Amino acid sequence: MAAGTELTPTEYIQHHLTFLAKPVGEGGGFWTLNYDTFITTGIVGALVFGFLWLVTRKATTGIPSKTQAFVELTVDFVNEQVKGIYHGESKVVAPLALTTFVLVLFLNAMDFLPIDVMSWIYEHVFNQHTWRGVPTADVNTTFALALSVFALMIFYSIKVKGLGGWIHELFCSPFGSNPLLWVFNLLFNAVEYLSKPLSHSLRLYGNMYAGEIIFMLLGLWAATGIVGAVLGGVLHLGWSIFHILIVALQAYIFMMLTIVYISMAHEHH
Repeated sequence: MAAGTELTPTEYIQHHLTFLAKPVGEGGGFWTLNYDTFITTGIVGALVFGFLWLVTRKATTGIPSKTQAFVELTVDFVNEQVKGIYHGESKVVAPLALTTFVLVLFLNAMDFLPIDVMSWIYEHVFNQHTWRGVPTADVNTTFALALSVFALMIFYSIKVKGLGGWIHELFCSPFGSNPLLWVFNLLFNAVEYLSKPLSHSLRLYGNMYAGEIIFMLLGLWAATGIVGAVLGGVLHLGWSIFHILIVALQAYIFMMLTIVYISMAHEHH
């Protein structure tokens, strides 16, 4: 759907920001599934991890191919980041960090697909009038990922310290074990715990959502005439190059916070 030809600028943006959402049951509301997010995430995840599986299956001990070398460099990079932060004994953290980094990176990279071209494909090929193709621009996706990490953080806290030790830490750290301080300790720890999934999810969501909006605004500018098309094209190219850094950086930050939070769960206070 070309910008500025069939819709007003407001309608154009609203159209591209509308999910393919369907309520679960009669109530709807909170229990609404964004099918485009689910489907896109599933397809991207299957393609990316299927590709990694094929590469590792064909890996050789001799001179690696360029594809194998790329995968090995990625694995080594993530492994080095984990070793620098996490000093526990769990063998799950490094694969978790790799999975998180790769998945978030390629979900973010969906933002590079031309939004109007993809909208035309969704509408005329798949008969879907509304479809959002960037799962990490959906706060439900980022919250789901962050809450998964949060659940693992709680799991490792209890596993390493024991249930009694974890509860003792909630009530006795950081101000001391005096019963008069229990309420203040609990409130302090509650704020700390709740802030982690919030900051973890909203940082990624905010950056990807803002990038999506900027691409749409530049597309609208490019539809205003010859001058707008030239300036919009130049700015679109510049923003696309800069957005490569944002896409990779946000995936890296999300992975690093995952490692940090799980590492913190192993610390005793």
